[in-house]
Amino acid sequence: MADESTQEKTETATPHRREEARKKGQVARSAELNSFALLFLGTLFLLFAGPALAADLTRLMQHLFGIMSNPPVTAEDATSTLTLVGVRTLAMLAPFFLAAVAIALVAAGSQVGFRFSPEAMQPKFEKLDLVKGAKRLFSKRSLFELVRDVFKLSVIGTVSYFAVSAEREGFLTLVDADMSAILTFTGWALFRVAIKIILALMVLAIADFAFQRYDFEKSIRMSKHEVKEELKQHEGSPQMKSRVRQVQRELARMRMGQEVPKADVVVTNPTSLACALKYDPDSMGAPVLLAKGARLLADKIKEIAREADVPIVENKPLARALYSSVEIGGTVPAELYKAVAEVLAYVYRLKSDSGATRSTVSGGADA
Repeated sequence: MADESTQEKTETATPHRREEARKKGQVARSAELNSFALLFLGTLFLLFAGPALAADLTRLMQHLFGIMSNPPVTAEDATSTLTLVGVRTLAMLAPFFLAAVAIALVAAGSQVGFRFSPEAMQPKFEKLDLVKGAKRLFSKRSLFELVRDVFKLSVIGTVSYFAVSAEREGFLTLVDADMSAILTFTGWALFRVAIKIILALMVLAIADFAFQRYDFEKSIRMSKHEVKEELKQHEGSPQMKSRVRQVQRELARMRMGQEVPKADVVVTNPTSLACALKYDPDSMGAPVLLAKGARLLADKIKEIAREADVPIVENKPLARALYSSVEIGGTVPAELYKAVAEVLAYVYRLKSDSGATRSTVSGGADA
């Protein structure tokens, strides 16, 4: 048998393995997708909120120029002026920063969901090991990440160069333009450049997210031995399952020993099925199935019925229908009312004619 530690991990991770990995903070997360979402939604936010921010900035600058024409005389005046400028600057930038935080949270949550993982936040002192750190630094994964980052910067740099080059002729026409026209053109030019960079980032983000999902699935794969051990741990060993089934059978026999004697009739097919029925018009809306069984269990039901003088009636179609469609403790369905009523009427008539309960009745009424 192969060594358990060297077995190839070829099996897809079980739900339990995935949950354990999630608790440790091991999830398929793409930093590139977060960057794309932050830049894209941040650009849209600036597009719609930019005019309001520009107006606030203009008013702030006008206020500052007014202060410079009449500078504060005392330290208290200077402190009051700086506080006012700080508060207005914070109020002006707060919506942008709050939007950035919200975008980052939504981008991360959309990938892996929102879940607090204390285990992932616990300090791990083995990360301070210089030897292990050097191994991680020069590992295949680090080399791959370096190549990926260089490729990403190359793509973004190339896209940025061509995007800015496309706007070059427009800037040349601003030589004789006023300040308002210069600012308007510059703003829209930056927006067009940003959109092109965002589109390049979107392609990189989708590719990186697909790779992260593949790498994550590969990292949590399990060997066949690990899958078997997990099944044993959560579902029990075959010996334990056998013992549980044995206990369940014993409990079923105990319940049968208590319920079958209360039955009005036991319907059989006659060899492999047995169903015990009871009907009390005063307390039941329909006949109730007290017990049912097949083969050995059916023999046990018939044995208990004989000992308790419960009539046994052979009716193959009814026995099969009751066994397949009614659970123990359930009421007989409407489509079987007529057949059950004929059997019960037959049993009541036998009791009335003989004046005593018969143990076994063969050749009962057919339904």
